[in-house]
Amino acid sequence: MILDEKPYRHVGTSKHGGIVCVADHASNFVPADIPLGVAANLMNEHIALDIGVEGVAERMARRYGIPAHLACVSRLVCDLHREEDHPAVVPTTSDGHLIPGNIGADVEARLKRFYRPYHEALEKWLEAIEPDLIVSLHSFTPELASSDEHRPWEVALLYNEDDRAARHAIRLFGEQGLMVGENEPYSGKELNATMNRHAEAHGRFYLALEIRQDLIATRADQSRWASMVADVAGRVDLALKNET
Repeated sequence: MILDEKPYRHVGTSKHGGIVCVADHASNFVPADIPLGVAANLMNEHIALDIGVEGVAERMARRYGIPAHLACVSRLVCDLHREEDHPAVVPTTSDGHLIPGNIGADVEARLKRFYRPYHEALEKWLEAIEPDLIVSLHSFTPELASSDEHRPWEVALLYNEDDRAARHAIRLFGEQGLMVGENEPYSGKELNATMNRHAEAHGRFYLALEIRQDLIATRADQSRWASMVADVAGRVDLALKNET
C-alpha cells in the first residue's frame, strides 16, 4: 500500500555505485477513492501487477545488497512503465478485461498523484547513487487470456538501443540451462519506457529483465531467482567494467 501518500518505497541500504533494482509493477494496491470496478480475484492476476516481482526484489535488497525502488500502486491505477502520453498509462482494458473505473478518468490527476512523484523520486535516487547497473525487474504471464500464443521463455532480456548489458545476461542465463528470450515476449524497442528515461537517456547500463511469473509464484522460487538474478547481475557488472 501507499505510505505517506508516496507511490513508491525503497528497500535496502543505498550506497554509491553498485547495482540497484527498479520494479514498476510491484504492487496491486488501489487507493480507496479510485473505484476501478474490477473483480477482486483479478486484482491478484497479471493485469494488476507483475506477480512475484516484489518478493524477488525484496530478497535481492535484503540478502544481496541490491537496493530497490518499488512501485506501491497497481498498474491499473496508473501504469508507471509507460510514457506520460501513452494511451494506456491509465488503461481502460487489460488482456480482454474492461476497467470501467478508468473510462473517462482524469488522467492528468493520476499522473500528478502517482506517475510524476514515482519517476521524480527515481530520478533523484539514481542521481544520488550513480549505480553501475540497473536491474529493471518484471514478470510475464505464460499465456494471455486474449491470445492463444504460448510463451515458453523462462526469462527474457529487453532492450532498446543499448544491448551491452543484455548480451552478457542472455549468455549467462543460457549457461544456467534456461530458455532465454531476447526482446520477448515483447520488444524493448517498443516497451522500455522506464529504462529509456532513466538509463539509456543517461548512458547508464541496465538489464530490463522479464521472468515468467509461474516460476516466481512462491517464496521459495522467489528466493531462488533472487539469488540467480543477483549473481548474473554481478557478473554482468564485472564484465562491463572489464570492457572499459
